[in-house]
Amino acid sequence: MTDLKILAIDTSGKTASVAISDGARLLWEKTVFTKLTHSQVILPMVESALEETGIDYPDIDCIAIANGPGSYTGLRIGVGAVKGICMGAPNIKAAGVSTLLALAYNCVGFEGKIFSVMRARPKIIYAAAFESSGGKIIRMTEDKVCGEDEFFSQIGFCGNVMLVGDCAEEIKAGRFAESDNVRTAPLNCVLQRASSLCLAVEDDPTLMCSADELAVSYLQATKAEKDKAHRDS
Repeated sequence: MTDLKILAIDTSGKTASVAISDGARLLWEKTVFTKLTHSQVILPMVESALEETGIDYPDIDCIAIANGPGSYTGLRIGVGAVKGICMGAPNIKAAGVSTLLALAYNCVGFEGKIFSVMRARPKIIYAAAFESSGGKIIRMTEDKVCGEDEFFSQIGFCGNVMLVGDCAEEIKAGRFAESDNVRTAPLNCVLQRASSLCLAVEDDPTLMCSADELAVSYLQATKAEKDKAHRDS
């Protein structure tokens, strides 16, 4: 663990989430399941976090952002916001954290395997597997976008398993309804939480980078990229 002051932002999914931690404590967190766009809510949430904690940008060491996979638009908004803040405060480091890794940190107190799963499109998921033991998260697979059958055919299910992410309950009901060793994360932990970005960076400060180095990890081609490839073919 470190004594970094971290401002964390997650705009990768259905929730908008902001948190501030100082290495010893979670100082502030708010997560909103909103009908508004991330661009409408995320910066006001950041300003509220700073105002209510009495922290200003010069006090912040690092801004962590979920950099994918996830909603194309949400990821661009979040990464763009972090780059913009860092341009005005060049001493602040950025940190891009895998959305799937951050979801695993939602369940860091669990002992067993954690499967982070997010819906990419019908029957296709963003997924990664992790081992959680003694308060540590250990990556078992790289982040991937693939069919459900492909992912789950490659993963062992011995021992306790936690499913976390926006399609965790759907997968539990459809594939593991009779498996008592496979459970879904509690309601307050099943979707993205910015505080988990703080935990990931505290455990691995090498995630920090300059704002210029910060990039989105889509895992699959965006619509614009697909359209360009079609035009060039």
